[in-house]
Amino acid sequence: MTAYCKFETTLEILIGKWKPVILLRLLASGTMRFSELQKSIPDITKKMLSQQLKELEYHDIVRREVYPLIPPKVEYSISEYGQRLTPILQAMNDWGVGHIAHLTELYGEERTAE
Repeated sequence: MTAYCKFETTLEILIGKWKPVILLRLLASGTMRFSELQKSIPDITKKMLSQQLKELEYHDIVRREVYPLIPPKVEYSISEYGQRLTPILQAMNDWGVGHIAHLTELYGEERTAE
């Protein structure tokens, strides 16, 4: 790849099972508390959600707002900069929906990679 191709940079930020799911949930819901995010993604562990959110926050994709209450209130949202990922994530989601339809057409049932 040429030095001008930064596709790998995008993949490094979005790679993984959970980051795109987290981002789509935040894009759909706006602002969410940690517990709301975890409930909306039942298979993710607290540790994994926390780690993924920290990485997304580091890249300024997710904004973390801490309110000085007892108990502390923390909310997550997509940063203004992170909003630029919306068309990419939407295209990935749309392609996935189309791919499932394509496999159903080919094989007569919904399939995933085996």
